[in-house]
Amino acid sequence: MTARITRRQALGAGIGFAALGIAGARAETPALPKSPVTLNVVDVAGNLALTQKAIQNYAKAKPELVSKISFTKAPAPDLPGKLKAQQDAGRVDIDLVLTGTDALSAGLDQKIWVPLLPDLASALPKLDDVLLAPAARMQGLANGAGVVVSYYPSGPLLEYAPERVSQPPNTAEELLAYAKVNPNRFIYARPANSGPGRTFLMGLPYILGDKDPKDPVNGWEKTWAYLKELGEAIEYYPTGTGATMKEFGEGSRDMTVSTTGWDINPRVLGVVPKSAAISTLKGFHWVTDAHYACIPTGLAPEKVAVLLDLISFMLKPEQQAYTYDEGYFYPGPAVKNVTLSMAPEESQAAIAEFGRPEYEKLITDIPTELPLDPAKMVVAFNMWDKQIGAAKTK
Repeated sequence: MTARITRRQALGAGIGFAALGIAGARAETPALPKSPVTLNVVDVAGNLALTQKAIQNYAKAKPELVSKISFTKAPAPDLPGKLKAQQDAGRVDIDLVLTGTDALSAGLDQKIWVPLLPDLASALPKLDDVLLAPAARMQGLANGAGVVVSYYPSGPLLEYAPERVSQPPNTAEELLAYAKVNPNRFIYARPANSGPGRTFLMGLPYILGDKDPKDPVNGWEKTWAYLKELGEAIEYYPTGTGATMKEFGEGSRDMTVSTTGWDINPRVLGVVPKSAAISTLKGFHWVTDAHYACIPTGLAPEKVAVLLDLISFMLKPEQQAYTYDEGYFYPGPAVKNVTLSMAPEESQAAIAEFGRPEYEKLITDIPTELPLDPAKMVVAFNMWDKQIGAAKTK
């Protein structure tokens, strides 16, 4: 398991050339440790529901490399700043970050991730060969700083209570009209730390026929105007999707923004009634989503070596089968040839009962779009915070 590594990458990862006994501009990928290391994995995307079992399987399979793995969770907006402070102080205690496009984007902006590709590519599977086509497209958004470990088509979907909403909106105009007639009955969360929230934000330009769906500054005139008007009928914007599902499930809201996973999993868990229904708006395109494994800069070289091996292990089909979970990121697998029949029995049972037959056709028939690239996503989040959510986010 060797690969060339640039001087910038080596220094950024805490891999000093002198420490490796290498003089000059090239060094081999750091060697695996002679004694097992401990790893601290931080999840800012809810990804552990999909991958924790695979990570634990790695520790069981390779006790000579890993003695202990701790798992913690943190809010996505808080992680980049915390990591940057640790790196500036030379005391990084986070070894692997599991993140969505949000903290990935912010981390790229702050240069806190080890550049994994292309220089360390030979320490990983050939991603273009193993990843599903849309997951491979999502891999491109990482700019080499992370590896896709789970994928789903995401949304945006509308989820509603059919006993209270007999005629769900079929167009953006109908959604706006519904919200005005039924103030405070529709809700979505702050896009910067909500998968459904950001999928709704990035999906609206396609639904509304905006000038340039990839340019939030100069191409979203209709989108920003629509969100401002819609916001007049929204009581507040929670800072996480869980709060929207709780209120929707309790009946204090009748409709919310959702995704395939946020539709299935809360119904599996009983947070949302099984009877909840979904619909799409005219002009809907899937805005895809993925979770990434990222390695912070500033780690000891032997830990980088173990983490590269761990990421490779997580992409094995039998480990990817765990990502079906209970529909949280439906379907979930990022690699090819991972069927539901390979998943644990509880995953198969949950999806059989709470999945939706219409998803197969929607996933097959509806176009998929990449989310905004990292830099533009940060811009879009900031614009939403200032223009839409400033007075109503809590």
